[in-house]
This record gives sequence, structure tokens and C-alpha cells, in this order.
Amino acid sequence: QVQLVESGGGLVQPGGSLRLSCAASGRIFSINAMGWYRQAPGKQRELVATITSGGMPNYADSVKGRFTISRDNGKNTVDLKMNSLKPEDTAVYYCNANVATWYSSTYVKPASDYWGQGTQVTVSS
Repeated sequence: QVQLVESGGGLVQPGGSLRLSCAASGRIFSINAMGWYRQAPGKQRELVATITSGGMPNYADSVKGRFTISRDNGKNTVDLKMNSLKPEDTAVYYCNANVATWYSSTYVKPASDYWGQGTQVTVSS
């Protein structure tokens, strides 16, 4: 019902920058929080940053001051600007959105979480 498509991952040297983008599409009625999570090899998936529908951001301590999350409600997109990247930022990054969807022309299903397929970010010299 909802598809999240990420783009922008890749290989970057330490201290470099990358911008991740995620676009949501489908039978969308409304989108609540959107965010980015990451999973490094052998580790659990962890929160990177989230942003409310009103634009209030929340960051993991490990990325505060280096990453910036933003969203465009009109386009159903969320971006993650990553600066001063470190090797420990290497992971697969996943887009997440809490979305209420149209079940029929008159009925909206309660919101649930959707995930993108993930995009690899590698920070290495």
C-alpha cells in the first residue's frame, strides 16, 4: 500500500558528506513521523533521526551536530544530510514512515510503520 524508496547512499571518505533521500508513495492519507534508522553488520537496527509532521526533529546522540533531517510534506519526502562522516557511521540506512492509508474512498486505515529497502553508506579512506 505504501512504498518508500531511498536514494543517495555510497562510499565517502571520513569527514565527507552525503545526502540521503526517501520518497513515499501509494494510498497515503497522512504521514505522521518520518525517520532514518541504520544497521551495521552484527548490530541491531538503531534510530538515527526522526521528524514529526510538524517538523520537530529528534537525533541520536551519536549524530547530533553532524546530521540534519528535513521533510517536505507536500512531496512526502524526508532527507538526511550527513556531514563530518566517520567510519562508525558505516551501515545500511533505512527510511521509516508512520502512515495512515486509504482502505476505501471513505475509510482510512489506522497508521502503521513502513520501511524502505535500505541504502548502503560506507565511510572509508
